[in-house]
Amino acid sequence: MRHIVYHILIPAALTVAFFIIALMPVEVLGCRTRGLIAVLIAFVSGLVALGTAVMGVKEKARGDTNTAWWITSTLILMIPVIALIVLA
Repeated sequence: MRHIVYHILIPAALTVAFFIIALMPVEVLGCRTRGLIAVLIAFVSGLVALGTAVMGVKEKARGDTNTAWWITSTLILMIPVIALIVLA
């Protein structure tokens, strides 16, 4: 259960936050504020994805079996970055 929370639910929260901000009407926050928040979330998500990728490589070098969890986290965290590129 701990792996699901740390490697799936928490990264998914960043992804959901990105899409909530990106799909929010302009009248709520304004165009610039909404865009800056979306870029900030995507940037943080990208940095954390880079960190989880490094952790996955370290775990794989040690021969640990938790490598799949780190890869899953990286893939989930890369969704806002890819979506930002596609939406921009």
